[in-house]
Amino acid sequence: MMSRTVTAQASGTWPLGDLTVRRIGFGAMRLTGSAAFQEGVPSDRGRAIAVLRRAVELGVDHIDTAAFYFSRLRSANELINSALAPYADDLVIATKVGPARDASGAWAVSARPGELRGQVEENLRQLGRDHLDVVNLRIMGQEDIGEHFGALAELRTAGLVRHLGISNARPEHLDQAQAIAPVVCVQNRYGIDAADGAAMLRACGDRGIAFVPYFSLAGEGRESGAVRAEHDEVLGVARAHGVSAAQVRLAWILAQGDHVLAIPGTGNPAHVEDNVAAGGLRLTEDDLRLLGSVARR
Repeated sequence: MMSRTVTAQASGTWPLGDLTVRRIGFGAMRLTGSAAFQEGVPSDRGRAIAVLRRAVELGVDHIDTAAFYFSRLRSANELINSALAPYADDLVIATKVGPARDASGAWAVSARPGELRGQVEENLRQLGRDHLDVVNLRIMGQEDIGEHFGALAELRTAGLVRHLGISNARPEHLDQAQAIAPVVCVQNRYGIDAADGAAMLRACGDRGIAFVPYFSLAGEGRESGAVRAEHDEVLGVARAHGVSAAQVRLAWILAQGDHVLAIPGTGNPAHVEDNVAAGGLRLTEDDLRLLGSVARR
């Protein structure tokens, strides 16, 4: 059985521009409730703060969030601010802009290029920072992202943003963005249940850009979390190593390339320890072949 004291250092590191982060990070979306963006029982505030502090204690130095991660009573950014400010110098907080929600939580239209500054400033206010380490443009179906990414590049020049990335992107979006400003990461859905994004994973590896999968644990459940029984192959590998299925999924993600960063989210302090420990799990070639058979279905 893997030790609960395994820290994020075991996962290795990768650069985000001039910043270096450990490859196991933390995604803040699920801190806002049982299912972010949906009605449900709000998360316990003290428990959420304990999760964030425990993640950092375990060496996590990369947290993914967004101002639109909120539910009826919880805001991910506010929780991060309350739990971790004043922030450690080596803590990298990545956020996203592009989608828009009104105060009730209902989705509005995607932000126009001229509205992205307001979204960046809202993240700054909520997090209590004078600049954002990484801002990802969440692409909402646009064919051409030039105007949107150009607006963020201007904010980077102005000093409000240090580094830029893109999310929910296709390879042509990466080409468009890199023609405007440096791209340090791409956030796309990817995992054992969603391996059809391998082209972007390879494109990022070829260009030395971090690939940051989301929904790696939730699979088809997406924001709602895992909704199906686990694959027998995943369970078999977990039993062989004496670890959880979640750890196997995360270890598989990390095994896809040194440039791959994992950002699993949870509202459970025990689960954050389990997730971080996945950075120390080394899958065998036989494990990878077996798990790859699931990904190719």
